[in-house]
Amino acid sequence: MPNRRVLIVLFDGVQSLDLAGPLEVFSGANRYVQAYLDGAAEYEVVTASLGGAAVRSSSGLHITPDLDLADAPAPHTLVVPGGDGTRVPPSGLVDWLRAHAHRAERLVSVCTGAFLLAEAGLLNGRRATTHWASCDRLAERFPEVRVDPDPIFVRDGRVATSAGVTAGIDLALALVEEDLGRDAALTIARYLVVFLRRPGNQAQFSAQLRAQSARREPLRELQGWISDNPDADLSVEALAARAGLSPRQFARAFTAEVGVTPGRYVERIRLEAARRLLEDSSRGIEQVARSCGYGTPEAMRRAFLRTLGVSPAEYRRRFRPSATETTMEGSDHADRHPALRPTHRA
Repeated sequence: MPNRRVLIVLFDGVQSLDLAGPLEVFSGANRYVQAYLDGAAEYEVVTASLGGAAVRSSSGLHITPDLDLADAPAPHTLVVPGGDGTRVPPSGLVDWLRAHAHRAERLVSVCTGAFLLAEAGLLNGRRATTHWASCDRLAERFPEVRVDPDPIFVRDGRVATSAGVTAGIDLALALVEEDLGRDAALTIARYLVVFLRRPGNQAQFSAQLRAQSARREPLRELQGWISDNPDADLSVEALAARAGLSPRQFARAFTAEVGVTPGRYVERIRLEAARRLLEDSSRGIEQVARSCGYGTPEAMRRAFLRTLGVSPAEYRRRFRPSATETTMEGSDHADRHPALRPTHRA
């Protein structure tokens, strides 16, 4: 008998990946337990809708749930996906959440599913996130919710909310790690070809995508040059000279057009460059620090701890697949452990 029941709520206009991503993670956890631990399934994953009616996803996919929400037993983990259907949700769905969500030990939303939790009053006083394009709207509609637009997922007590679409996979992997340990989460991530199990405080955007593109051509070109040369002299004085402005003019213009100060922008670019090298290369910590303009490993270490909460060495340990790990995506390993092969629901 599974130890944990996962109930995923369905409704018309649901985003199918918000549903399928966590579902595949929890199903993968069952295959992991059976293949590696010789145990029974850890999770019972069921889907339910109002009246048990079939729903149509935002992309047009027809999905038949397992249960009527009225008949759904109390879950260990209740997952509320997002999608276009959260804009004007059925009143009965919000009422059901308000009446029954307290029965779940863990309450989870993916993407704009946070709006359904907020509508039911379940995020009041809590820190939460959602898809970057909807964070402002969530904050405006529900001022009692402390909306954090940056992380890919947020945990606040028993409630967890994630950013858009694929961030639901990261959150589900974090929950599996909490339940079954790190090896289980990393193994599942590899089989979903999600090599990097991203930490919750990782930003939703790359540094360049998060920042605005400057209106003036010299500043736009300078943004690209900074990304290509993180080890260069990126002081305000040096960047101002390259842009043909005085340091004071440059700092004001850059901040106004890009939305962050030059120093903050450089900090984000260097951190992102260092993360990529730690994930994808075998360079030593000192070499990475020099290549990304930190000067010393200690300066890079402070930047990682301040922003990500882990040291560079720990970041590499968590998120760079070893040679052994990367071979596990091959067919030989799948043949040896057929229980880990992906399954598909009709």
